[in-house]
Amino acid sequence: MAHMKRTAVVASALVALTACAPAGYEGANPGGAEPVAVTATEPGATADPPASPSPAAPAADAPPVDADLTDELNGRKVARMGSVVTDQEGWILYRFDKDTADPPTSNCVDKCAQVWPPALTDGSPQLNGVSDDRVGTVTRQDGTKQITLGGWPLYRYVGDRKPGQWKGQGVGGTWFVVAPDGRKNLSCLPTGTPKPVAPPAADQGGQDAPNYSY
Repeated sequence: MAHMKRTAVVASALVALTACAPAGYEGANPGGAEPVAVTATEPGATADPPASPSPAAPAADAPPVDADLTDELNGRKVARMGSVVTDQEGWILYRFDKDTADPPTSNCVDKCAQVWPPALTDGSPQLNGVSDDRVGTVTRQDGTKQITLGGWPLYRYVGDRKPGQWKGQGVGGTWFVVAPDGRKNLSCLPTGTPKPVAPPAADQGGQDAPNYSY
């Protein structure tokens, strides 16, 4: 009986440890299987199955890096991660520990901004589940306006291959999914410290990027 109890405890611990890392997930490998956020309200919604051992998707599958504006901020609940913020197309948004919130400052420029496209705006985005007193803007070095939440500039991640993914969580130990109040969502963290993907122009078919500081 004691042996059975110990087995049950170990099994429970393993379930807890892997709740955010499905089979095949490797925290330091952005090409490995990743948790995929799905809306908690969808009946029968499940995460994508683990990635097959086939070659990584080509860089063309990544969302385009351009000056598209962020017209909406949507506070949502997703499986395992909990409260997140998405744009109008469902891309999950992030914040960067090397930025500052007081005063709001973006320190992600040049190649960093190619990997982490800033959430740009030309006015007031439509808000759903996000309090307007938490939303603001910061002027970037190139003169564009970037949305802030709780003072923190917001970004997408080109390593996310489709809306609802959150492969940027914990990248470099400095990038985190943002919660609707602007805080870091730490509900679901990778088992290691993932590296960022390479900037699109230098992306070599999904290979790990060099040790960028972002």
